[in-house]
Amino acid sequence: MRQRLSSEPDRYRGRRRVPTPPRSRYAAVVTTAFVGAGIVALGANALPDSKTVSPSVLDELKQASITSQDAAARADAADRASRDTARDSQVSATEQDPWLLPLQGYDFNSPYGMRWGKLHTGIDLVAPEGTPYVAIHSGTVTKAGWFGGYGYAVIVQHADGSEAIYGHSSSVSVREGQQVKAGDQLGLVGNTGHSYGSHLHLEIHVKGEPLDPVPWLQERGVDIKLQVEAYYSEVAAS
Repeated sequence: MRQRLSSEPDRYRGRRRVPTPPRSRYAAVVTTAFVGAGIVALGANALPDSKTVSPSVLDELKQASITSQDAAARADAADRASRDTARDSQVSATEQDPWLLPLQGYDFNSPYGMRWGKLHTGIDLVAPEGTPYVAIHSGTVTKAGWFGGYGYAVIVQHADGSEAIYGHSSSVSVREGQQVKAGDQLGLVGNTGHSYGSHLHLEIHVKGEPLDPVPWLQERGVDIKLQVEAYYSEVAAS
């Protein structure tokens, strides 16, 4: 190699040498460029020239698009109608056989749970003696009369097998074997049996076992603490 003389001009002075990329990186860049160019070329060749498309084909495509949109609209309308029908059926069924509060204008006094070392198997709704109380749901009266510590009581068995016990009545208004609907009067609030004052004692039994009436009735649209038949509030708001 010839040694550069000091008098020769330096052709590279002031220039910055660009580093050569690694071989693998260079290959990847080149490959990507070729692949991208191929895809573009393929896409361009795959697209038909609008001048070569038959007008009848365009009409068929347009008609197929319209038909597809119509079918989607009809399916959406049918789905909405089906949901509305199901909701109306549910509303109608509940209106025919609702769950209700047993009486109006009471004080929620004693909840379900331990009391004085024993399980209080129901709830106490304090109201003046002689206040009418009604069936919370339709069913068959299986007990109407004196029932030990419950005093004068009414027991109604519902279609789902659950039972409602209404205790400490001053008198009962139904007889055993009678069919009642939600809202039918069963008796009058009293202070009979093992009672500490005028109130309605309400119990719910499922498969012979007592359950807390508060959450059980809430699941059926009745908030007995707030004295709200929630289902009808929802229907009115909808």
